[in-house]
Amino acid sequence: MAGAAIASSRHLLAWRQSRKSYTCRSFLSCEALSWADENFSMGILDSSKQLHKWKMIIAYDGTAFAGWQYQESIPTVQCIIEKALIRITKLDRKVLCLVGASRTDAGVHAWGQVAHFETTSNYEDLEDFHTAINGLLPPDIRVREFCPAGPQFHARFSTESKIYHYKIYNGPVMDPFQTRYAYHCAYKLDPSLMREAAQYYVGKHDFTSFANTSRNDRVINPEKEIFRFDVVEVGPILQLEVEGSGFLFRQVRNMVALLLQVGKEALPPDVVPTILAARDRRVLAKYALLAPPHGLCLISVKYREDALKEQPVTSSFGRIRTMRKCKLPFY
Repeated sequence: MAGAAIASSRHLLAWRQSRKSYTCRSFLSCEALSWADENFSMGILDSSKQLHKWKMIIAYDGTAFAGWQYQESIPTVQCIIEKALIRITKLDRKVLCLVGASRTDAGVHAWGQVAHFETTSNYEDLEDFHTAINGLLPPDIRVREFCPAGPQFHARFSTESKIYHYKIYNGPVMDPFQTRYAYHCAYKLDPSLMREAAQYYVGKHDFTSFANTSRNDRVINPEKEIFRFDVVEVGPILQLEVEGSGFLFRQVRNMVALLLQVGKEALPPDVVPTILAARDRRVLAKYALLAPPHGLCLISVKYREDALKEQPVTSSFGRIRTMRKCKLPFY
């Protein structure tokens, strides 16, 4: 327990130091700014009062950011993306109304974060807009996919399920290439015991015991459904894969923390239903500390079919550059 607390505090200190290099500003490239300025100065974009909705799939390394949610004083992923959108669209953030599917915590990563925003202009060339926004973002944030969205689509409220992965490096010496994305546990873990315990999470339960109460006010109903919770072994890495209808504040990291104690054989697998039934976060605190954020990654978000019905099939996955053939004569 003490070792886990020290490791967690060390990583939090490293995250605080790393984020000092960021400010909530645009990361501007000449090419991206040129595209935005030319399109608006020449009137190429078709402006109207009708609002057009857009969907983005975003990947980011959360190490240097204070989470997804917008904050004025410290750098967040939403803040930096909004700055880029404002530079391109010339719209206020209240008009853009950028909404993310998941408000990931400080230090948590994402491969499949989904967000939507609205504009008063319709952008016909998706690849140009996609290239422009990535040109304004720092290298640890990228829009992987950009497309129009139907009027009924909402990045947060149309969700059907979310998939998170938590990576644990279970070896005596930490792989330096995994330091940012996996939690190092030097204790030998028993994956079979962890799998047995994880199955107690599956189903519909009241997860009050696994939610930190400081921000639990953002969730009305503590009852969530877990569709699957798998423990996958990939060499020294244990990848905990969980899919659920939704998650309370820090729920996944608390569930992982308890599985770590079970894997160390400090607790039996059937401790999970006992803690679930208690519906009290203080009961879990007696057995496990919160797992560090850097091992957690939002992999994907699934949506209800009715929310995707009117979504156009056209999408931009980025532009691949090609080298023109050299026309100079060979001597």
